[in-house]
Amino acid sequence: MHPDSTIATSVTTAAEDVSALIADNALTAVFQPLINLAESSFFGFESLVRGPQDSALRNPDNLFAAAEREGCVVELELHCCRIAIREFAREHASGKLLMNMSPRAVLGLSEQQREELADYARRMGILPSRLIIELTEHDRVAQPHVLKAALAPWRKAGMLLALDDFGDGKSSLRAWTELRPDLVKIDKHFVKGVHADNERFEVLRVLKHISETFGGKLVAEGIEDEADLAVLRDMGIMYGQGYLLGRPQAQPARELPRIVLDILQSSQLAVFPDIRVATHSSLTAETLIASIAPVGTSTTNNDLAQRFREQPGLHALAIVSDDLQPLGLINRQAFMDRYAQPFHKELYGRKSCTTMMNAAPLVIEQGTPLMSLVDVLRGDDQRYLVDGFIISHEGRYAGLGTGERLVRAVSELRIEAARHANPLTALPGNIPISEHIDRLLRANVEFVACYCDLRHFKPFNDCYGYWRGDEMIRMVAGLLMASCDPLRDFVGHVGGDDFIMLMQSDDWEERCRAAIVEFAERSRALFDNEARERGGIDSEDRHGNPCFFPLSSLIIGVVRVRPGRFGRAKDVATAAAASKRAAKHEPGGFFMQDPSAATGGGGGGGSTTSARHLLTTLHCPVGSRLQ
Repeated sequence: MHPDSTIATSVTTAAEDVSALIADNALTAVFQPLINLAESSFFGFESLVRGPQDSALRNPDNLFAAAEREGCVVELELHCCRIAIREFAREHASGKLLMNMSPRAVLGLSEQQREELADYARRMGILPSRLIIELTEHDRVAQPHVLKAALAPWRKAGMLLALDDFGDGKSSLRAWTELRPDLVKIDKHFVKGVHADNERFEVLRVLKHISETFGGKLVAEGIEDEADLAVLRDMGIMYGQGYLLGRPQAQPARELPRIVLDILQSSQLAVFPDIRVATHSSLTAETLIASIAPVGTSTTNNDLAQRFREQPGLHALAIVSDDLQPLGLINRQAFMDRYAQPFHKELYGRKSCTTMMNAAPLVIEQGTPLMSLVDVLRGDDQRYLVDGFIISHEGRYAGLGTGERLVRAVSELRIEAARHANPLTALPGNIPISEHIDRLLRANVEFVACYCDLRHFKPFNDCYGYWRGDEMIRMVAGLLMASCDPLRDFVGHVGGDDFIMLMQSDDWEERCRAAIVEFAERSRALFDNEARERGGIDSEDRHGNPCFFPLSSLIIGVVRVRPGRFGRAKDVATAAAASKRAAKHEPGGFFMQDPSAATGGGGGGGSTTSARHLLTTLHCPVGSRLQ
């Protein structure tokens, strides 16, 4: 694709003739880098065409629209490849060269033209193994097997293949499985804002799993945000492309921007958008059913071919017995490919379609929970993603399902589960808190676990009612979120008035102390005038005795987690809960323990007293609420 081009608002009737521009060699190339996110290095460059300066055809969209009107798109695309090779070689650029080409152009080139392109690259000093044909999104790949055959000479010469804009609606799992590209470029729609969007995050996780099954490294397109880049790196997405990493320019870039290097080489982990696994769901495989009439064993191959011709939208057909017991499945493309072979119609046309069926298809009972199909998606046999599968009801045929609908349904199910958060604050709960602690521990990074609580919250809640109590809790949630760096720090809601922050920010202590001060100022508005003047309220203690309680305050207990000190999230949570209890006895409401230091360390100026309180709470089970 042309990621830096803008969509023309109207069809341009250019004075220039595209054929003349090709003949005059008036087109140029610019190069946008692809970055290896794991190695912080240049993987290669995508070449993008430009028309003459100050021309209506400077814009690639206008240029190709004009070529379409003139009927010279194939010639233009071939010329663009030659320009890219020539200018890439002239710049002595390193890495791979990605050249855009539509399926129509690939099929429109003669075998001689394909050979000449590879020979031209050799003459320019670029081995074919450094070239990547990037199939653009403009045409749907209707017959991947035909395209695969056309690409075979290039592939044999060592050229690589990239599938562009996967997920834009024109790309398909079938093209991925049949073409077996070396790279699959994820449409920028799923990349932009991924650091804060659990739906996009889940889509990328599913695509990453599919790439591990079918092969083909993922390229995240359209990276423009630093937080997105950090998340993509930690997800294990291999390559990235976008304005943040480098804009298209005539001379291929030699150095990565400093901000990009800082992110890619940082030892800190990105905070993923909140992901949880739903424990219950009413969705079943019945939601995947496509009501397609099956065929019986008496159906001939000729009959089957006729039905496929009459219903081009059919991806497959099921073969059933007289009592609708599923017997097999016939994939449309596989069948038509065999049926079209010489003499096949004469030899097999009148025979039963059972001779062509897959006698061991995937059969799923319609009442099967969708959640259990996650394991099917992860299984070793992935043929169902292309062939589809049969859905049954009490052992009898109910309809067909497709691999794409299954992937989409499972993704939507996990997206639904990802929305389950604390109903009051929408912050991550105990499971994602534990998951993030585990990520930090596995990565051996240093961080602090800050357990936050409200002192004298129960009297406030009893005095003013739950609605104002909820307002105070929501205020704390917003305050803590604002106190954190969203790229480095994680905020979770344990429950009630208990929160936890997992912080990698260097200035974490300043942020924590500032939050305590801000809460003291903002929370006063939740009390009435009399309470503010008296500095507290009258209520009852836990034993029912009348008592005066000061205004509510925020306390934070901190445990410093150094690499190798803790082995489990539970241990971190228990230590943080102990620090929180110690913080309740500090005048400033802040306490820090560093288990690897020589002394217990403290905050608020009373380390000896705080340490004594800490020792009495180390075995307190309150941390178990994080499990």
